[in-house]
Amino acid sequence: MPSATPRAPFEWTDAAARGRAAAGLVRTLRPRTAEPDLLDLASNDYLGLTRRPEITGAAAAAARRWGAGATGSRLVTGSTVLHAELERELAEFCGFEAALVFSSGYAANIAALTALTDRGSLIVSDADNHASIVDGCRLSRAQTAVVPHADPEAVDKALDAHDGRALAVTDSVFSVDGDAAPLTELAAVCRRYGAALVVDDAHGLGVLGDGGRGALRAAGLAGDGDVVATVTLSKSLGSQGGAVLGPARVIDHLVNTARTFIFDTGLAPASVGAALASLRLLRSDPQLADRVRTVARTLHGRLTAAGLSAVQPQAAVVSVLAPSPDQALRWAADCRDAGLVVGCFRPPSVPDGISRLRLTARADLTERQIEAAVGTILRTAPTGR
Repeated sequence: MPSATPRAPFEWTDAAARGRAAAGLVRTLRPRTAEPDLLDLASNDYLGLTRRPEITGAAAAAARRWGAGATGSRLVTGSTVLHAELERELAEFCGFEAALVFSSGYAANIAALTALTDRGSLIVSDADNHASIVDGCRLSRAQTAVVPHADPEAVDKALDAHDGRALAVTDSVFSVDGDAAPLTELAAVCRRYGAALVVDDAHGLGVLGDGGRGALRAAGLAGDGDVVATVTLSKSLGSQGGAVLGPARVIDHLVNTARTFIFDTGLAPASVGAALASLRLLRSDPQLADRVRTVARTLHGRLTAAGLSAVQPQAAVVSVLAPSPDQALRWAADCRDAGLVVGCFRPPSVPDGISRLRLTARADLTERQIEAAVGTILRTAPTGR
């Protein structure tokens, strides 16, 4: 029998909120204005393209021509000539046979992992993989073996213990520390067992490889028949959306089976137009990729020379260690008060439990801006670091 006074169904969220507050893990939205008044080292706009007139102009032109939205799923009315153009050029640029554009990189990862496995499959996943990969593994219903970070031997052991369809999945560049996966070694292990390799190149596209063609191109794996890549259009390309790249038969399979493709509204034309314009700009100016890596190395070198602990960047992310979660939060807040926006990662978002500031290099940062950012970080650093 129900009680005389039914309990409010969401009353439990109050206790959850109190627990987050006690642990110092409250997240808040902080809307920014259209005109930036702070120096940004927190966004993923690695090449500084999201506000470039050529890119915003292409987004506006696409919206005027095709409309504000895609109007439906890709299999109904949501595919435009513009979508197909982006897919062709993205696949060619990165060195793959075919590509398929999704509404987000998150949706692309879930599509690849759920459509390329079944209940009898094994997914071997790096312990530091992005949340979208974790969720893709869970939704796939496949057996998932989570292995230690960047450890090909652990992948080997997991594959050796399984008889059947299998794939290994990893970020190419890990979003917290910015370190790179051992892709060549992982590919060799996968081939030993006839397993596929799926690589999330969200932080590699536009930064790594010849002219920013990505980590798989740099590793000599792009276009191989047993390799699939996922990318996002919202980082180096300064737009929105995601894509899966791989053999044509894999892309055809996703069109027919991937739920985040079949049942999702297509990517808005403005985002497609912006991503296509960014891709073309990157092709015409390959030095952008070199520049963002140089900025990352410069930030790391100056901060570590001044006594801070930071992970050697292998792409655009510079991770600066903090003494504690509370001090990391205060450090980030003090930076903001001084005119600099930086990322702040704390448990449980960081797998190793170590809090840090996460800085993102941008190709358009000037020497004066780099100098100002380093000065601010050093002035606001916790004492006794």
